[in-house]
Amino acid sequence: MSAPIALLIQDLSFSYGGKKALDQVSFQIQQGECTILLGPNGAGKSTLFSLITRLYDTRSGRIELCGFDIKRQTRKALAKLGVVFQQTTLDMDLTVMQNLRYHAALHGMGRKQAAQRIQEELERLNMVERRFEQIRELNGGHRRRVEIARALLHKPSLLLLDEPTVGLDVPSRHDIVEHVHRLAVEHQMAVLWASHLIDEIYPEDRLIVLHKGRIKAQGTVDEVQGITHAATIKEAFYKLTQGEQA
Repeated sequence: MSAPIALLIQDLSFSYGGKKALDQVSFQIQQGECTILLGPNGAGKSTLFSLITRLYDTRSGRIELCGFDIKRQTRKALAKLGVVFQQTTLDMDLTVMQNLRYHAALHGMGRKQAAQRIQEELERLNMVERRFEQIRELNGGHRRRVEIARALLHKPSLLLLDEPTVGLDVPSRHDIVEHVHRLAVEHQMAVLWASHLIDEIYPEDRLIVLHKGRIKAQGTVDEVQGITHAATIKEAFYKLTQGEQA
């Protein structure tokens, strides 16, 4: 029996003026799956995320989160979603705890429930000792950990990550990649991770290769390599986005 569908994207298109950013994009992600949305800059990854989070309005196509239509059942759909954007959205002048308490309040959590969940996420990310530090005092890797903790406070079914490791040092990147993959396995959370970094892909991940607004390939790592007759994902990615098939 297959796992429930956390995210359904069907025939999704979007244009900026006359320029098409997404063209008939369709895919689905099941609970417990970590899916890497792989594409070069300008592929349409951020546009797709903006549509899923309702920063942009969907004019063509369908988006469902855990069975809830993003346009007709917006509140119920977005309640299932946790997001970490590429640019930080933390308040630099507040402490880690203040940022997390504010977010918990936005989700309607009581003080006791919020304190419990904040403690859980900070422990999981090894950030308890820094809970009273201002965000501006933290390095990039620790800020990212706070943003991930914030995204998980309300226990979402789907976690969106928009290139969250850009600009981080190698140890910080490794820790975050490992933590997110563990979440998918241990908590059956669906993950959609937008990236252009091949080394963030695990062998068990599913891949969606997006180029110039269109899906060039999707499937397991082995399936995408097989489609392109490539020995590595790096070679497959090059063929799909730079080579003859692009």
